[in-house]
Parts: sequence; structure tokens; C-alpha cells
Amino acid sequence: MDAVEVHRHSFQRNRDWYIDQFVQHLVFLAGISAIVLIIGIFFFITKEGMAFLFGDVSMSEVFGSMFWEPSDEDAPDYGILALIAGTASVSGLAMIVAIPFSLGAAIFIAEFSSGTTREWLKVLIELLAAIPSVVWGFIGLSILNPLIIDLFDVPVGLNVLNAGLILGLMAAPIMTSIAEDALKAVPDRYREAAEAMGATRWQITFRVVLPAAKNGLLGAVLLGVGRGFGETMAVLMATGHSVNIPGSVFDSVRALTATIAAELGETARGSEHYGALFAIGIFLFVITFVINLSADLIVRGVKES
Repeated sequence: MDAVEVHRHSFQRNRDWYIDQFVQHLVFLAGISAIVLIIGIFFFITKEGMAFLFGDVSMSEVFGSMFWEPSDEDAPDYGILALIAGTASVSGLAMIVAIPFSLGAAIFIAEFSSGTTREWLKVLIELLAAIPSVVWGFIGLSILNPLIIDLFDVPVGLNVLNAGLILGLMAAPIMTSIAEDALKAVPDRYREAAEAMGATRWQITFRVVLPAAKNGLLGAVLLGVGRGFGETMAVLMATGHSVNIPGSVFDSVRALTATIAAELGETARGSEHYGALFAIGIFLFVITFVINLSADLIVRGVKES
């Protein structure tokens, strides 16, 4: 091998090494940037809402009162109890809708379908997740609203039922994907051992696979809860946006996220109302962080076991 060939191979090795180092640093910066952005968002909303949290308004009044009237010049009220109840009722109904649908779809995809059918179903579920939230809101406003009025003979169709159905369909794709991954993570030897003992496909699924994947399925449900709890636009359009503690699924409510979206643009920067909205943001951030962290720890525990 002459000197030119040796030099060419040396240059090739050096170039590959530099490219490898560049890609490693680029991926590292991309991962770190996500953490930095999350920390930055948390510090920003904390800075903006801290004055309200440590101001004249007591936390017992904020979390114990159902009256949200921040625009009242004489005696403004910042109670978020009704907003919490509205968010919880919509999210709860959404989970009632989404959990059976998602787990059923995940079980069918992972255990009963194969080949082209499985691939098409996975693509359709991913497409369902790609629908923008404002489109779901329009569906609730234009389709479900008159449908609920006609079917149940109620004066308004923008209520807990409407938002719960929409939010359940929005949360279903992510729950289905994670649940399907949890089911596929169950070792095949479990299925083979149960089949060797004479168990049917249904018995294998419900007595072997589901118990083995229960932590992953719980993680999928928690991520779905976090998805529903933090949704804004569809909830704003489908709930009726009425400050109210619901007595039935036909009552209009207002969610925490929808309150921030609807009122933040109309408040004066630095005002008490402005700080109250950011205090709601802190509360939402903490709740969704705890939910998503719990789901991540559960799913990671499944992968390590």
C-alpha cells in the first residue's frame, strides 16, 4: 500500500471519527434542550404566579371557593373549586370512554390480529392521534352538540358528556399504543406454556398476558389521564365554559386549562388576575408532571423486570 492510499484511509478514519463525535454531541444537546425548556417553563410560570400565591388571597379561599369572578372590581373571587370539579368530571368521563376502547383495541392488535390487519390498525390509530385538538373541538361543537340535544332532550349540548366523549377519543390513541407495547413485551414463553397446558386464546390473554402486563397497562392509563387533564382547545369548545360544579353529565362546566386560554389575553400583565391564572398554571404543571412521572416510572419498571 503506497503513501497516498495510507493517507486516504487515515483521512477516512478521521472524518468518520469527527462525524461520530458531532452526531453524539448533537443528540446530547437535543436531549438536554428538552430538559432545559421544561425547567425554563416551570421557572417562568412560577415567577409569574408566585406573587399571587404569597399575596393577600388565602389558599383556603382559592381551593375552597367555587366562585371565580376575577373581573369584579369591588370584591374579586379567585376560587377554583368549580374549575377543578369541571376538569375532573370531564377527565373522569373521558377515561371511562377511553380505557375500554383503548385496552380492547390494544388487546386485539397485540393478541388477535396479524400481518396486514395489524399494520393498518396501527396506522389508523396513529392518524387518529394526529387530528388537531381544534378539529376535535369543532366536532364537539358542530356534531355532538345538536346530537346530544336531540337524543337526550336537553337545552344545550355543550356539557360534560360532549367534552368527555371528545377527550376520550383524543386520549385513546396514546393509551392504545402504550398498552399494545406493554402486551407485546410479555415474553412468548408465557403464551407457549399456557397453550401447552390446553388454554384457549381468550384464557391465555385474560389469565396470563393481562396480569403480566398490568403495570404497563396502568402506565398507559396514567398517560391518558395526563393527556386529558392538560387538554385545552377541545375542552374550551365542548364544555359550555360555565363555572359550575356539575350535578350530571348534561351540565356545562369550565376546565382549568380552558380558563387560562380564554382569559389570559384579556388581563393586565402583573395584575392579581394575571397572577391567579399563572397560579392555575403551576397547579396544572404539578399535577400533569406527577401523573406523567408516575406513568414513566411504572413503564420503566416493566421494561427492567
